[in-house]
Amino acid sequence: MTPSRTSTRRKVLISGASIAGPALAHWLHRAGFEVTVVEKAGALRAGGYPIDIRGTATEVVRRMGILPELRDAHTDTRRYTFLDADGRTVAALDGHAVAGGEEGPDLEVRRGDLATSLYALVRDDVEFLFDDSIDTLDESEQGVVGVTFRSGRQRTFDLLVGADGMHSRTRASVFGPEEQFHRYLGHCFAIFTMPNSFGLSHELTMWNVPGKAAALYAVGDDDRLHGFLSFHQPEPPSAALRNPDVQRDLVGAVFADARWEVPGMVDAMREADDLFFDTVGQIRMPHWSSGRVALVGDAAYAPSFLTGQGSSLALVGAYMLANALATNRDHATAFAAYERRTREFVAENQALVDTGGATLFPTTAGALEQRNARLRKLDTMPSATARPAYSALRLPKVAPTR
Repeated sequence: MTPSRTSTRRKVLISGASIAGPALAHWLHRAGFEVTVVEKAGALRAGGYPIDIRGTATEVVRRMGILPELRDAHTDTRRYTFLDADGRTVAALDGHAVAGGEEGPDLEVRRGDLATSLYALVRDDVEFLFDDSIDTLDESEQGVVGVTFRSGRQRTFDLLVGADGMHSRTRASVFGPEEQFHRYLGHCFAIFTMPNSFGLSHELTMWNVPGKAAALYAVGDDDRLHGFLSFHQPEPPSAALRNPDVQRDLVGAVFADARWEVPGMVDAMREADDLFFDTVGQIRMPHWSSGRVALVGDAAYAPSFLTGQGSSLALVGAYMLANALATNRDHATAFAAYERRTREFVAENQALVDTGGATLFPTTAGALEQRNARLRKLDTMPSATARPAYSALRLPKVAPTR
């Protein structure tokens, strides 16, 4: 493959069109890059479960100009109710008192609403290749990355960025198998939609016993809600990760003796056509780049949903990578700057799973009672905006190269 030099603009291929990919595409386009985004799905993925935009990420979306529309899309969860094994209320928290931080209120939006806003920013300026993916890549030619796509087309790019999620194919192709970087956190989960036959509105209700949790999440006033089933598993169930039928059977067996509304949730899970099952884990890598290839978002540093920081890290990481590339012509220098300036922020947020920032799923009776005691204390405290349980990062100004 022969590189094209008809333009002096640096060409970047981004693999993945969820959160980090379009965010990076926006900032790189503004900085004068020629950007292509490849996405294996046939179209933008709408809908989806709620995600958080917190702290520094709120400033990123403000600079992008999409903060007002995301505020309009805010799910406005008004109540969090925690139940015991028999469905009795342990604590009920006001949603408006839970969200907030030093940089303003946190946002919670449907993942699809954020993805749609990001895509709308760049769809007229960035090339999108839907229903395609990277088949092979080759850095052997001087100064370019040669890419052969699944569709058969061949292209060359100055740089390649993997923004293709926790199970990144880009990372596997360049850095090696996921097992080298995956830190399993001892839990599995299943998410699916089901009928809202409970009259729930703008609220989350969570049932817990040691090592198991079930939640009903009504994002709005819809006739559908999100069902969530999570359980402790000492070793990752490798067979289940590849087989939806095994996933359904595993979840059904784990919750076979559960009370409250859990039996009906298991039935709904078995019937759902949008079941998403995975292990709870993190990606921890010694380096986020190799040659002309870099990683961003979950592909590089998935923090796990236990931290509530996945989307925020994706937005901030995309901003920091774009800034580094915009201010350093040499890609190796840029990638080093990106990592140097961002790694501590990532590490502090990933550490929330170790420092008590994520305690929703206790695995022992004692730990569950301690968590419930903390929830009861919060339930009786006056409403106040607490210091957020995540770290902040001072953002540099993205400098255009045009």
